[in-house]
Amino acid sequence: MRLIPFIKTHKRILFCAVLATLLIAFVLLSCFVVLEPPEYLDIHISEEIQETQTRNLNILMIWISGLGRTPISMVMVGLSSFFFLMLRLKKEALLVLSTLLSGVLGLGLKILINRPRPPKDLVVLLEETKYQSFPSGHVLFYTVFFGTLILIILYFQKMKSPIKIVLTSICLLMIFLGAVSRVYLGAHWFTDVLGGFILGIFYVLITGYFYIKNERIFLKI
Repeated sequence: MRLIPFIKTHKRILFCAVLATLLIAFVLLSCFVVLEPPEYLDIHISEEIQETQTRNLNILMIWISGLGRTPISMVMVGLSSFFFLMLRLKKEALLVLSTLLSGVLGLGLKILINRPRPPKDLVVLLEETKYQSFPSGHVLFYTVFFGTLILIILYFQKMKSPIKIVLTSICLLMIFLGAVSRVYLGAHWFTDVLGGFILGIFYVLITGYFYIKNERIFLKI
């Protein structure tokens, strides 16, 4: 019973602790993928996911993964931001638009860490890829974009709870399927996907903090 009062009293410290934990986890994971070749975990997970490949599943995974391509993701962000703007939700429109910055962050880290893509002698390659492998840019975008939508949905007081549950579930499903699709298509290792997810959560927590606590950053309605 004392847990909730404790969280409310120390929420700033707990928030900083979560951010620090995510940052440390990402740095350690980055060091691991730089210093070590793909180990049993990466290869085993890729084999397990790819052993169920079928024609229909290939089409589904290619379609899901395609939503994370730069031109399509920019359209998704633009349309979503425009939708909120039409509803006179300026903060939300700007918050969604800010998710595009995650692509710049991801590309910079890819170049810095410089991890090669999974080779065709270890995985089945169903998609042509470019740039480096870590962290997964697709998973980073999916986590940031759909995570931001979840934040807006949960924070939006005029929306009924059942609708919130349905929309949140859809967003979570898209994050999960987006991550699975990258390994399924042979475009990434599991640790690439994990890195993108950790970095995406870190990004959403920071932007979400300013969205909820400091509205001046995002324009007042």
